[in-house]
Amino acid sequence: MLYKGLSFSLKKGELKSVVGESGAGKSTLFELILGNLKPLHGSLKVTSKIAQVFQDPYSSFHPSYTLLNQIKDVVISLDQLDSYLELLHLEPSLLRQLPHQLSGGQLQRASIVRAMLMQPELLLLDEPTSALDNLIQLEVMQMLMKHLQKKEIGMLLITHDAHLASWCSDEIITI
Repeated sequence: MLYKGLSFSLKKGELKSVVGESGAGKSTLFELILGNLKPLHGSLKVTSKIAQVFQDPYSSFHPSYTLLNQIKDVVISLDQLDSYLELLHLEPSLLRQLPHQLSGGQLQRASIVRAMLMQPELLLLDEPTSALDNLIQLEVMQMLMKHLQKKEIGMLLITHDAHLASWCSDEIITI
């Protein structure tokens, strides 16, 4: 993937969206930011603690461990767990389940809970609401926007949804 002239910075309190056709390199950009890929040319500087929410929640959880065990393995504190579960309409008992025992929407919301509990400075969101119905999509985005308003976090969102990007973004990056 070649990103000619792509340059941006992101601060706490900002949400930027990366919009483009399938195959344009949106997910590759995230892999570069995460350090899973190295740029062939140019440079990339990331100085923040990062958490990510992947488009496919089933691939982001190990199938043999409960959600709670997987959340405990990566988070700093479980202090806000109950409030996030309530905000995202998840029963605490669901966290004792294995990933395949939840619906895609439930698992995606659990993925968002896990990412937020990691207390990142930068949250990478790859189509985080695609598995959710419209009402839950709105509630998830409103919860994320509240964290932005408090300037707790910066977010980079991959989406095909131009309406969502225009509604929530400080800047839209088209690739």
